Amino acid sequence: MIEVPEAFARTTVEREGEPGAAWLAELPEIVDELLRRWGCGLDGEVMHGGVGIIVPVRREDGATAVVKVSFPHPGNVHEPDAFVAWGGRGAVQLHERYDERLAMLLERVHTSTLAEVDDNDEVVTVAGRISRRLAVPAPPGLPRLREQADAWEEQLRKDAAELDHDVPRHVVDAAVETARDLGRAQPEVLIHGDLHARNILRGDREPWLAVDPKGYAGDPAYDGGTLLKSRALALLQAGDLRQAVHRVLDIFAEAAEVDHTRVRRWAQFHAVQAAFWGRRHGFRMARSGPRRDWLTEFVDHLAELLTEPAQL
Repeated sequence: MIEVPEAFARTTVEREGEPGAAWLAELPEIVDELLRRWGCGLDGEVMHGGVGIIVPVRREDGATAVVKVSFPHPGNVHEPDAFVAWGGRGAVQLHERYDERLAMLLERVHTSTLAEVDDNDEVVTVAGRISRRLAVPAPPGLPRLREQADAWEEQLRKDAAELDHDVPRHVVDAAVETARDLGRAQPEVLIHGDLHARNILRGDREPWLAVDPKGYAGDPAYDGGTLLKSRALALLQAGDLRQAVHRVLDIFAEAAEVDHTRVRRWAQFHAVQAAFWGRRHGFRMARSGPRRDWLTEFVDHLAELLTEPAQL
């Protein structure tokens, strides 16, 4: 039987409580069941992400793969549907699925990610090209991002009214307008939903392949916003942060073949959401203390920079 990584077990219990502990207790037997089901043997150390484990395996024909098992959560349900729709186009291939266990047998890729590339322009270009390849017609049954628009607007207004913050009114208003305008009228296109450099890994079949999609139908420019948010701290050494931020938007928009203004508006929306989320819950990098205060101030500044178009 596998050993569940200690760090993964700890964070799962912290996040999910008793249901998480119960699932962890079953997890080694679940993996054994999957190995028998798919005719695989263990072939390396167990790895993990935020909500699931990755088990390297070797199939009966000698081919390598990984078994991914995720904690039962609505946000994980449509990952295999996205892989089916892509069929290996810009993303890892799905070999088998077992939805009752939220488990998949997937193409094995390398552990190195796009986040390890030093050249920021290259990171953004690769991510944009991956986004373009993933933008295929969305199959029925996937969650539509437009269905979240009302909740987004309501939460932004609630946060602005309840929290002690320094986010200017016009910055909040711009994010609300994006939720109301772009949010409610989105194309029927499959997008990754959580596109950032750590979710793009080196492959053998293709140089880079996406993993861990949410599987939403929506605006491909939305993924440009998630990418910019994840790259923002990498731009701190730039002499002109505004210019560096808009360079990221330009490069992504060109590589992904989407409109720059839509990418900027989604990025601004994500930044305002993050500014409020950080005040309520902290950030992954810092839940409290001076580091969180600094990150909150930085995200506030980023949201302001993104509210206005680039100066020509």
